[in-house]
Amino acid sequence: MKKDTIAFLSSLAVLLLGSFGFSQSGTASKPPEFDHAALHVHDLQKSAEFYERVMGLPRTPDPFKDGRHVWFRIGAHEQLHIIADATDQPTRDIDVHLAFRVASVPDFMTHLDQTHVTYRNSTSSGHQTAGVRPDGVRQIYFQDPDGYWLEVNDSKF
Repeated sequence: MKKDTIAFLSSLAVLLLGSFGFSQSGTASKPPEFDHAALHVHDLQKSAEFYERVMGLPRTPDPFKDGRHVWFRIGAHEQLHIIADATDQPTRDIDVHLAFRVASVPDFMTHLDQTHVTYRNSTSSGHQTAGVRPDGVRQIYFQDPDGYWLEVNDSKF
């Protein structure tokens, strides 16, 4: 065999054995898990108040301590990071949203009414009743101070 062929086959064998060993390890077989979402906002305090008062999210310590970040717990290990100093104001499409699950959509709608937040279903604008997905999940949509869309539903995941 030619030296080039032997070198190629040797390299291929090393790559295949390395790939096999890696694919059999615990870390390779476990898919990535969601960690956090980050939203770039204009007014950090206004957004932080919204996520605390309207969404009821608890703050977590901000390791940056730079006055530009506020972190919230949104799951057992998941977080929402809001970051100050946004300069753009793009149009936000309702199909791009963060979704949160609650025990009762009607109770959450009452909370939104009390906090003067307008909500809608997925297909029409204005103050509406909840929509119902084909799988029976009730849902509503509304926007945060920067226009990011949020969905709240009663999924029994």
